[in-house]
Amino acid sequence: MFTLTIVAALGCGLMAGVFFAFSAMVMPGLRRATPAEGLAAMRAINIAVVNPVFLTAFLGTAAVSVVAAFGGTVAGWVGAALYVLGSVVLTAAYHVPRNNALEERGTIEYWARYLKEWVPANHVRAIACLGAAVAFTIAATQL
Repeated sequence: MFTLTIVAALGCGLMAGVFFAFSAMVMPGLRRATPAEGLAAMRAINIAVVNPVFLTAFLGTAAVSVVAAFGGTVAGWVGAALYVLGSVVLTAAYHVPRNNALEERGTIEYWARYLKEWVPANHVRAIACLGAAVAFTIAATQL
């Protein structure tokens, strides 16, 4: 169980880094581009992200997190809850519908709305994943 808990901590940390990079660099960079350029770039990113490497890290971390939570520590359950709810559920329920709407509508007007809605919720994903990584690190010390 120790190894799974460490893998969960590393996966959560990796995903925290991905979401942090979007919050700290990618989205501010796209915001500085012209709206048409930012929109086009984000649409390309949304297509590119659906790939085996990212999906394995993203969903594999969820699976490992849930299994590691059964190690019996409260910290492990907290880590799994933070990751699954703050990353996977938030992505599926909040970000994916906005990404789909960006693809369908693809207007400059929607791009402005997209940035206002998408970015703050991405901050939540980054913080939740970082919290999950910390929780799994604590859980590992308790095993």
